[in-house]
Amino acid sequence: MAKKTKATQTQVAATGPATAGPAGTPRMLEHYKNTVRPALSLALARTNPHSLPKLEKIVVNMGVGVAVTEKKYLEEAIGAMAQVTGQKPIATLSKVAVSGFKLRENLPIGCKVTLRGRRMYEFLDRLVSLALPRVRDFRGLSSTAFDGHGNYSLGLSEQMVFPEINPDKYTRAQGMNITLVTSARNDDEARQFLRAMGVPLKKDKDEDDGAAA
Repeated sequence: MAKKTKATQTQVAATGPATAGPAGTPRMLEHYKNTVRPALSLALARTNPHSLPKLEKIVVNMGVGVAVTEKKYLEEAIGAMAQVTGQKPIATLSKVAVSGFKLRENLPIGCKVTLRGRRMYEFLDRLVSLALPRVRDFRGLSSTAFDGHGNYSLGLSEQMVFPEINPDKYTRAQGMNITLVTSARNDDEARQFLRAMGVPLKKDKDEDDGAAA
């Protein structure tokens, strides 16, 4: 029992105050309720809080193509994703067979997690406050990586930027794709919402020209 308590304390120390206890409200959710939502209500001229943009889910995906021949790398990716997200991933299967890559249909070649509620806000907090600042030569995220429906996607080249990952255990660099699914009506609303949430989006050329004018 003592070992379990010690491990829990270590995890709390690594992830920061946003995940300090199951009874507390995540820091990022508090920020949304107390700061972001009132600001959006004024900016968008809407009084109904349910009409304001909010985060609905976060999907984290790892493609592990080398798992076709080396299954251990998929197991490592699943373990790393579980540590980063705090949730057990599911394996993703190939949809088609490609003989040139020795790929058969329904072969495990990746993993993914869909985060909602508390874990979603905790993950976003760690992403913007801990992981992204550790990316080498990081100068902000693209402000145009939206899908036309208010959802934003970004990629990380390796999982080591998350402090939960032990570099001695996970020696192979494994990239991941992260999709932030919002309730925004369009990309402009989503861009405004994500910036208010602390996502470091760069200003695009049009915004710079407008500021200069």
